[in-house]
Amino acid sequence: MAQGSNFVDYVKVCCRSGHGGAGSAHLHRDKHTAKGGPDGGDGGRGGHIILKGSHQYWTLLHLKFRKHIIANSGEPGGSALQTGANGKDEILEVPLGTVAKNAETGEVLFEITEDGETKILTPGGKGGLGNWHFKSSTVQTPRFSQPGLPGKEEWIILELKVLADVGLVGFPNAGKSTLLSVVSAAKPEIADYPFTTLVPNLGIVSYRDGKSFVMADIPGIIEGAAEGKGLGHRFLRHIERNSVLLFLVPADTDRTIEEEYNILLNELTAYNPELLDKPKILAISKSDMLDDQLETEMSEQVPKGIPYLFISSVTGKNIQQLKDLIWKEINQ
Repeated sequence: MAQGSNFVDYVKVCCRSGHGGAGSAHLHRDKHTAKGGPDGGDGGRGGHIILKGSHQYWTLLHLKFRKHIIANSGEPGGSALQTGANGKDEILEVPLGTVAKNAETGEVLFEITEDGETKILTPGGKGGLGNWHFKSSTVQTPRFSQPGLPGKEEWIILELKVLADVGLVGFPNAGKSTLLSVVSAAKPEIADYPFTTLVPNLGIVSYRDGKSFVMADIPGIIEGAAEGKGLGHRFLRHIERNSVLLFLVPADTDRTIEEEYNILLNELTAYNPELLDKPKILAISKSDMLDDQLETEMSEQVPKGIPYLFISSVTGKNIQQLKDLIWKEINQ
């Protein structure tokens, strides 16, 4: 994922499906039949607006400036029981992990999680019935038919939640981007100032025997992020779909390891308490500056019950062991 405005994870669009075509009220006439019966065909269905999952997309950028999505209406029915053509469906390809919501009520409609998966976002109007449906012993030549039903018009919110196996959680400058650049081919921006990561980055991490897993790096969290401080909780939605949470605490933190870990945990809890149910791993980064005695002392600050490792992305210290631990947690 490239940094900058190319990453769009939220769009609001107006969707208008097609109207159904009107049924026909035609009566059969030809040179051999002066007064034939009703033979009006049904109207065609209005076009749906459909979401389709595609692994070729990783952002909603292609929908950012397309505010109105309009599908075609169905064609009216014809004579000789001819059904009108259905309106052309409007198919929107979206990245995997896209959630569709009703903009007015906030109701979650569905989520697209698989490549090629299709779901109807806004259904088209049903076509009207032709007059042949209404013939009976008492009404032998009905001269009426049904009009097509109107399509729907509604505002829809599309939100992207990045799908990854492991998500990196930490304060700015904790070493998340550096770790991602070391274990994968991703090239996130790395600098010595806070908030160098402004959008989520994804990297595919190679593991043993040709296996791999996906790691996601989200912008750094600060205390009070759930209330809107720093970059706020805008990007926290991306770790809701991660299987494992990898907390990074730098060895040169001004707090204790447990204090920093608890602050991060509290921010996630304030955003979504269900995140506490995910497997968690703690990595103490930048540990190349520590000797054995300091590591032993800092190990006493680690919260109880969470697997942890001292790592260094610069020297490669315990990086393979970290991969092993992540793989174990992913597959439990």
